[in-house]
Amino acid sequence: MTREEIIAKVNSLLAEEFEIEDSNFAGDANMKDSLNLDSINLVDLIALVQFNFKVTIPVDDLHKLQTFNDLYDYIESHQA
Repeated sequence: MTREEIIAKVNSLLAEEFEIEDSNFAGDANMKDSLNLDSINLVDLIALVQFNFKVTIPVDDLHKLQTFNDLYDYIESHQA
């Protein structure tokens, strides 16, 4: 999957899950702020990514995922 495909799929999934326009996702924007994530929503986001991309995100790596670009990069570098 190319980076562009990852971005499109992630944005589409997040827009649907969190009921936000995917045009609001700037790569360098903070995900927690943009999506108004609390700890429960963060778990939902991680589960959504893990299920759809078959990428496991260990708890130790969560602090690395601050922006949308961080998430795209993580998925891209950990694809099967």
